[in-house]
Amino acid sequence: MEHYTYDKKNGLWYKLEGDYYVPCVTVPEVKLTGIWGERRRHFLKNHQKALYIGMMLDDALEAHLQEINTSAERMFDQLVHTLAYDEGVSEQMKSDDPSEWIACMNNIRARATELVNAHLIYA
Repeated sequence: MEHYTYDKKNGLWYKLEGDYYVPCVTVPEVKLTGIWGERRRHFLKNHQKALYIGMMLDDALEAHLQEINTSAERMFDQLVHTLAYDEGVSEQMKSDDPSEWIACMNNIRARATELVNAHLIYA
């Protein structure tokens, strides 16, 4: 018996394992896409399954997640910088009152995260 065989009906190769032919299929390598890309992946997988599967089948999912991650990082950094400037959170504040600076920056980062999630991740 041959160790490999090709089925013209479905276009798959099969490998002989014991007494059975098993399809030779591989799962594409998943690239790490950053925190924002992974959040988007989770959202699509759990809430927009048809879009998620369609993008996977078209090999467009990873590119989409990379693009979302890049855009989200840029938006997050810009929002943090703008909000900190508008609220007077500065390096001077950091040296004068570190605990107040940490509280303000945590608040700003939380708000920026919510905005990025609302506009890019869960849209």
